[in-house]
Amino acid sequence: MTDVTTQRVHFRTCTLCEAMCGLRIETRDEEVRDIRGDPDDPFSRGHVCPKAAALADLHTDPDRLRAPVRRTAGGWEAVPWEAALDEVADRLHATQTAHGLDAVAVYLGNPNVHNLGAMVFAPLILRGLRTKNRFSATSVDQLPHMLASYLMFGHQLLLPVPDIDRTDYALVLGANPIVSNGSLMSAPGIRDRLSRVRARGGRIVVVDPRCSETARVADRHLFIRPGTDALFLLSLLEVVFERGARLGRLAPLCERLAELRAAAAAFPPERTAPHTGIAPDALRTVAAELLATRAALVYGRVGACTQEFGGLTAWLIDALDLVTGHLDEPGCMMFAKPAVDPLVELGGLGVGRGSYRRWHSRVRGLPEFGGELPVAALAEEVLTPGDGRVRALITMAGNPVLSTPNGRQLDRALRSLDFMVSVDCYVNETTRHAHLILPPVSPLERPHYDLALHLLAVRNTAKWSPPLFDPPAGSKDDWQIAIALHRRLMARRYGRRSAEALKASLLERLGPERVVDLGLRLGPYGRGCGALPSRRRRGLSLRALRDAPHGVDLGPLVRALPGRLPKRPPLGPGKPRRYIDLAPQPMLDDLRRLAARYPDGQRAEPTTVLIGRRQLRSNNSWMHNSARLMRGADRCTLLVHPDDAAPLGLNDADAVEIRSRVGAVVAPVQITRDIMPGVVSLPHGFGHERDGARLRVARAHAGVSVNDLTDDAMVDALSGNAALSGVPVEVRRRS
Repeated sequence: MTDVTTQRVHFRTCTLCEAMCGLRIETRDEEVRDIRGDPDDPFSRGHVCPKAAALADLHTDPDRLRAPVRRTAGGWEAVPWEAALDEVADRLHATQTAHGLDAVAVYLGNPNVHNLGAMVFAPLILRGLRTKNRFSATSVDQLPHMLASYLMFGHQLLLPVPDIDRTDYALVLGANPIVSNGSLMSAPGIRDRLSRVRARGGRIVVVDPRCSETARVADRHLFIRPGTDALFLLSLLEVVFERGARLGRLAPLCERLAELRAAAAAFPPERTAPHTGIAPDALRTVAAELLATRAALVYGRVGACTQEFGGLTAWLIDALDLVTGHLDEPGCMMFAKPAVDPLVELGGLGVGRGSYRRWHSRVRGLPEFGGELPVAALAEEVLTPGDGRVRALITMAGNPVLSTPNGRQLDRALRSLDFMVSVDCYVNETTRHAHLILPPVSPLERPHYDLALHLLAVRNTAKWSPPLFDPPAGSKDDWQIAIALHRRLMARRYGRRSAEALKASLLERLGPERVVDLGLRLGPYGRGCGALPSRRRRGLSLRALRDAPHGVDLGPLVRALPGRLPKRPPLGPGKPRRYIDLAPQPMLDDLRRLAARYPDGQRAEPTTVLIGRRQLRSNNSWMHNSARLMRGADRCTLLVHPDDAAPLGLNDADAVEIRSRVGAVVAPVQITRDIMPGVVSLPHGFGHERDGARLRVARAHAGVSVNDLTDDAMVDALSGNAALSGVPVEVRRRS
């Protein structure tokens, strides 16, 4: 008998970052032979970054778990799926019965956003547990943007997106899209997109404490002291109002313009310059350029969010776009029109408008947002005795020991839990504390559709990615794990014939593919869309996407307001209506904290502060277990300006100790003028030396965790988001 070799070419969306690059993947039998960019993908047009190859590495990684395991005194042992799921449900139910619903906490990592099954069905576990102790990567990332959208526009996911393909002026704060490939801005091939801005005579201005990869290709880079972006933006607003603000066609929708103007008036450029480090003349030049350019935008991201005044910064970015006439116009900040709209609930599976301050964390009183508490509070909720203490934890696709502030404290907290279960494919720095780990299938063994990221795309497209390989017999997708746990938990709480148990069974039959199909059919392109390959032009459906393996181009961003705004109670008397609140009261109230932190007439104290940085061949910490992504020189280095290195007698590669209030690490120095004096930088995602983690490649490139230095006590009091940028540190030469 002759063996038959099967060679195939697959077209798929990469799930490793927000860019949604189209991939062309060649397989031979069960082996990935080649991964490259798909030149026929209408969104990415052949672009791909080095991370794409990690899809094959993850699929074949010998460290990846293929079946459930239980931690024992003698090590990890395999457990059958049914027994593992029953044990998890029993332990969680017993914990809540004995200690209350809030005794169980949940943490969701950001890979869930790139996972169709988890996006659709993980919320069932949250609703089933009914705990207020819900945490996610949101509060170490984009929470301030979501809060600003909730308060200003009425929906937490009504997030403006840079129309980068048509802009003539981009002011970029705390973002490095050339490395991130876009963040809250799905923009594959962003380097080329930025190059085209300049080629057509446009300008890019970057405001950042580091001369990043994006700043190097910009027309101008302005160094700014970490944490002072809100001051810079208030001064820009003051100058804009002085020269003549313009709201354009959105003026009838805007409320409380006078309050915004009064707030900005207290922060002229001369008042803020000693703190930001940006000269008044340079700031006024930026304001003049914004006002003089029709297609302009202001865009801020992680560096602007993860600071003590992230909420104010996110609000002021949107406010500045509004009062310069640069919101919801071509070439400005716009709103995507996704084929499956997360703002529309489908059978209770959609995303609600949001909520704010419905409850607060037990220990420190940090505010709830969107049904979640800030993850900076998780460790203290476990370690602090008393009623309501967290005693059990579920983590899904997350590694908060390396990705949230004061990781060593969280390490201690996880060791003290009565029970912990992780839905994860690795024994990593977090899941090594779990009593049970439930591993889902490989990303190449499940279908994919980007439910969340199309909401952030710089062009409207849609694409369905079928699995490359059949999942192994007996394995489970994330959605199957979620539905199985939900069904068991509801059966223990209400009985096997309850309405909740019946609902779980019905949802299991539905599955994520039918949810996508329903969303497509009911979405804005579901009927009469002329961009479809179907001759009958019946509109988008899952079948139509399957017939278009490279994806479907739905056109550039279009004006969305006022129709995209939800109706909500007015600020004064009257009926619910659509409007934009330019000066939400919680934002105005927080200005007092900003003014007290940065007093008028005083210069910033000469304290060394720490910021993070992202790297092209990394996104989440698990990528450090890919040998091809870890090739080359040591990337876990501390960037130090020559003026700060000289007094310490430092040379490149010298070891230094970096110490903060919560801990200390040792790292090699990289001396560079790309970092401003008084600021040092470590990359995130490292720290793989912890005992018990089973990541062999990562351990060989362990580095140190920047979050062993970030301080859980440092948060944006307004939003609760962790302040990972601007952490006071002391740097000493290691003898």
